[in-house]
Amino acid sequence: MIAQTRVLVRCEAADQETLLVDWLNALVYEMAVRRMIFGRFGVHISGNRLQGEAWGEDVDVARHEPAVEVKGATYTSLFVGRNAEGEWIAQCVVDV
Repeated sequence: MIAQTRVLVRCEAADQETLLVDWLNALVYEMAVRRMIFGRFGVHISGNRLQGEAWGEDVDVARHEPAVEVKGATYTSLFVGRNAEGEWIAQCVVDV
């Protein structure tokens, strides 16, 4: 079994859409500086504050076979809300 490392991430933004972009960019930053890949997340949102956790491990190029590196989340196609069925949708385009 591979050891998992927990990383705490906190963000605050003016609205939910900006909060999504900030959260994703915080994860991209943590992945880059820690040289990690994340596979499990926990998020608690209160108002426009997000407290989250990401669990991951050191990147192993042979095992993970990364094809591209995400550079950051953008505001292109940004949406946070419910669809017609009442399910939550959070989306944006990321730069690679």
